[in-house]
Amino acid sequence: MKMLPVCLCLCVAAGVTAVGQVPPDQVSQEDQVVGNRTSTILGTVRDGGQALTFVTDERAWNVDNPETLKGHEGHYVRVNAFVEPDRGSLHITKVKLPTANESRRNDAR
Repeated sequence: MKMLPVCLCLCVAAGVTAVGQVPPDQVSQEDQVVGNRTSTILGTVRDGGQALTFVTDERAWNVDNPETLKGHEGHYVRVNAFVEPDRGSLHITKVKLPTANESRRNDAR
């Protein structure tokens, strides 16, 4: 009877060790380059002559892939993007027009 708790502890320890050795899922090369979490950001697309920038209330962001913003110059839009604050840049994955609740007037909330 005293051996039962010992055996149970050994089984649990072996299971935890086995799970810890399973390699994590492979992260795509693009995710490794620009981070692995997207953020939703509201702002205005500004055409600065040579390159498009994305301007929020806090700052202006350089855009790694400006082709995603073509046709939205001067528009207030919502983007999903990988944010790289140390480089001051965004890698945009999706561009949409904001909903009525996300208008510029309500953005200060």
